[in-house]
Amino acid sequence: MIRKNGLKKILFIAIGVILISSLFIVFDKRSTCLASTSRKVIDSVGRTVEIPETVNRIVCSGPGALRLICYMNEENKVVGIEQAEKKWGPTGRPYMLANPELANLPLTGPGGPGAISSGPDAELVVKIRPDVIFVTFMEKGKANEYQKKVQIPVIVLSYGKLATFKPELVFNSLRIIGEVLHNEKRAEAVIDFMQDLNVDLENRTKDIPNDKKATVYVGGLGHKGSHGIQSTSCQYPPFIAVSANNVADNLGKDGQLFIDKEQLIKWNPDIIFIDEQGYQFAMNDLQLTSMKLLKAVKNGDLYGILPFNFYTTNICTAFADAYYIGKILYPNKFKDIDPERKIDEIYKFLVGKPVYQKMKRDYGGFKKIEYAGIR
Repeated sequence: MIRKNGLKKILFIAIGVILISSLFIVFDKRSTCLASTSRKVIDSVGRTVEIPETVNRIVCSGPGALRLICYMNEENKVVGIEQAEKKWGPTGRPYMLANPELANLPLTGPGGPGAISSGPDAELVVKIRPDVIFVTFMEKGKANEYQKKVQIPVIVLSYGKLATFKPELVFNSLRIIGEVLHNEKRAEAVIDFMQDLNVDLENRTKDIPNDKKATVYVGGLGHKGSHGIQSTSCQYPPFIAVSANNVADNLGKDGQLFIDKEQLIKWNPDIIFIDEQGYQFAMNDLQLTSMKLLKAVKNGDLYGILPFNFYTTNICTAFADAYYIGKILYPNKFKDIDPERKIDEIYKFLVGKPVYQKMKRDYGGFKKIEYAGIR
């Protein structure tokens, strides 16, 4: 009897050992499987982030993040959107004009300039369960802190300098998105497209002597709101792209600034372009008696261009403005360019649809401004 009980005990122990060993093998295989379904990427601020092998659900946060995803033709993976993107409507942002259905997605938080670097609302984003979160304008430490809080991989993208036509940081961000979403081919196609546009603009205008160039000025530029003729820019990117002779560059500064009306009268540029975000304000300014003496006003050389700075740079519109400006300044160099057809070519490639007519409806589009019609 004792012998039989002893054998039973040994048998139970043996079975237990086998079962435990099997469990270790199963857990070991599971761990190996889990490890093989994740990978690591390096974001634009140098963080190494572990992400799922396959990313199908994404959230975008901060200026330009959603735009870059749309340039990558990956908007179908977006599962939540900022309140600001909904509140503003699609006006002025071609990526939203082309993809209005994005506004129907669940909220991820407030968004907008006031929420820069804060990331999406943690509670909302956890409910949405994205595989990764793409953010812009967030410092490394803040990104680490936020990622730890939500337990979702955070990929920081960089948008770089406003409206530059050689956006190396944007190119790097596109490549990061391509790596995360296994869409490297599209990333390189977008980069090549932008580089080709830039080279084309440069080649058309680089050999024009300075003494053959008209003097130009841009007014009405938006800056935390709409402004009149005095809001301008030194080193204005579309002007740089076509080697224009910008009178404001004489100030030796960079970027948007406000000048005195007296300074504009002193410069007396040959041609004035009006950013149509500030169209009405600029037109009101030009009703002043002193403004009517400007050469560009007297000769009817006033032209409307589309605003491209809305939740940082709409790169597609900035390129389109450069082609229109080039057509006005150097018609012989751009005789093969129909500005409206060119802008829709750019929009179609980058955001998926030719949305120029919608931009024209909202702002006025590329046009010569008839001064006599100003009220």
